[in-house]
Amino acid sequence: MNCPNVGANGMTMPKLGLGTWKLSGASCTDAVRRALDLGYRHIDTAEMYGNEAEIGTALAQASVARDKIFLTSKVWLEHLAPDALTSALEASLRRLRCDYLDLYLIHWPAPGMNLAASLGAMMRARAAGKIRHIGVSNFPVALLREAVEVIGAPIACNQVEYHVLLGQRAVLEYARAHDIVVSAYCPLAQGRLGEHPVLDQIAAKHQISAAQVALAWLFAQESVAAIPKAARAESQQANLAALAVRLDAQDHAAIAALPKNQRFVNPGFAPPWDAA
Repeated sequence: MNCPNVGANGMTMPKLGLGTWKLSGASCTDAVRRALDLGYRHIDTAEMYGNEAEIGTALAQASVARDKIFLTSKVWLEHLAPDALTSALEASLRRLRCDYLDLYLIHWPAPGMNLAASLGAMMRARAAGKIRHIGVSNFPVALLREAVEVIGAPIACNQVEYHVLLGQRAVLEYARAHDIVVSAYCPLAQGRLGEHPVLDQIAAKHQISAAQVALAWLFAQESVAAIPKAARAESQQANLAALAVRLDAQDHAAIAALPKNQRFVNPGFAPPWDAA
């Protein structure tokens, strides 16, 4: 199945990606290789995940050419100083066995960080061809505004927790107004949406799964991509099939009525989420 793309700031990203957080070892390599064989063309990782080397092995073994794969990695918050960021990027490229990343993100904002200096290092790496596009992750609107309007960085993506139980209205509105893709991590609320009474009712009507309903809701949105983790072939195929699901107005109304305040990723170093 051909995966539709979402574009922003000169970037073209497949709407469905393979999330790899908590995948490790040979099972990680197998999952990435299997996903590419099935038709995935968007792989998401991070230095903090500890699996870039395994993903690099999968990429080296894949029958898909590197230039057909959209590859994202992220720099950890302890490495945001320019020299540390540059070293972290080079280490990620070595582990991934690649000359460049399609997208490089600041994984989390760090308290007291010099955002201008970090983004400056990323822009220099972009100019050198090490990164095609730069972005951020877990940035509320206040930090997005600083990056885009104060610093003038060409932010192409903000990766955030986003699913039917957590609204991201302010982030989405800002992103759409400034040509930024919102990439949804934990789009299935860390497995909590596999069984959900409202989603189950919608799923029964369409003869699909509740998880596919949750993904289809995201895929229907402008400027939104999703990166569910999926190790098994059955899950990967189901996620691909969700691209073809079309929810109706009644379905969207039922999902809109769900509470949108359930955040499941909220570490102690997280930024103030409502900062505008």
